[in-house]
Amino acid sequence: METSMWVSLLATGVIAGTPILFAALGEILTERAGILNLGVEGMMLVGAVTGFLVTYSAQNEWAGLAMATIAGGLMAFIHAFLCITLRANQVVSGLALTIFGSGLSGYLGKNLIGVPLTHTFKPVPIPGLSEIPVIGEILFKHDLLVYFSYVLIALIWFFLFRTKAGLELRAVGENPAAADAAGLNVFATRYACVIAGGMLAGIAGAYLSLAYAPSWLENMTGGRGWIAVALVIFGMWNPVRAFFGSFFFGTIDVLGFTMQTLGIQIPSFFLKMLPYVFTIIVLIVVTRETKTRRVASPEALGLSYNREER
Repeated sequence: METSMWVSLLATGVIAGTPILFAALGEILTERAGILNLGVEGMMLVGAVTGFLVTYSAQNEWAGLAMATIAGGLMAFIHAFLCITLRANQVVSGLALTIFGSGLSGYLGKNLIGVPLTHTFKPVPIPGLSEIPVIGEILFKHDLLVYFSYVLIALIWFFLFRTKAGLELRAVGENPAAADAAGLNVFATRYACVIAGGMLAGIAGAYLSLAYAPSWLENMTGGRGWIAVALVIFGMWNPVRAFFGSFFFGTIDVLGFTMQTLGIQIPSFFLKMLPYVFTIIVLIVVTRETKTRRVASPEALGLSYNREER
C-alpha cells in the first residue's frame, strides 16, 4: 500500500472515529460519577435525526447541532431521573432508552430518508498545521467538530485529573456516601454528569447526519453507541486513551473500503463485522490488563445511592 493510501486511510479513520469519541467522552463523565448509561445508542440516534431535521428546516447546521445537543441532554435527563431519583436499575433504564431512541428516531425521520442536505459541516484545513507532512493530512484537514473533539479531550482530562471539581466528581463515583458526608451534593453531581454525557451523545449523533455522511437513515448509528461504551473500558476511563481507541476503531471501520479499493476480495458481511470483532478482542485484552495492573472501574459504578442507607 502506497504512503498516500496509508495517510488517506488514517485521515478517514479520524473522521470515522469522531462520533465514537464524542459518545465515549460523554460516557466517561457519566461513569466517573458512578452512573452506567447503556442508552448511548438511543441518544445518538435521537441526536442524529434531530440535527438533520432542524438543519433541513432552518437551513443552518449550527442550529441543528444545538438542538441535537439539547435532545441528547433531554434523553439523558430521563435516564438520570429514573436511576438517580427513582433508583431504577441502570442497565434496564439504559436498554429501554436505546429501544425508545431507535423507535422515536425512526418515527421522526420516516419522511427524511433520501432528502438532500445542503448545509453541512465541511472540512476547514488549519493554516500552517495542515501543511505538516503526514500529520497535517491526518489530523488538521477536517471539519470544525473534529477540532472541537481535540479541545474537548484536553478539557475533560484537565477537569478530571487537575481540578478540585474533577476530584469531587471522581469521589462521588468511588464512594458516594463518603462524598456526601464530606458535604458534596452527590445527586446534583450525578445529574450534571449524566446530562452532559447525553449532550455529547447528541453531538455524536449529529456528527453522523451532518458531517460524516450528511443524510438520514434509520438506525444509522450502526452500533457505534455500543462501541463507545466498550471504548470507555478500553480507555480505562481516561479521555486521552479514549481518543486513541476511537482512532483505532474508526480506522478499522473504514479499512474495509480501502481493501475493496485495492481489489482485495473479501465478503462485505465480514468487513462490516470487523469493528465489532476487534471490540470483543480489545475488551478481552484490556480486561486482563486491568486485573494485572489493578486498574478498576469506579467503585460505585452502576449502584444507586440512598442517603437514608448511609
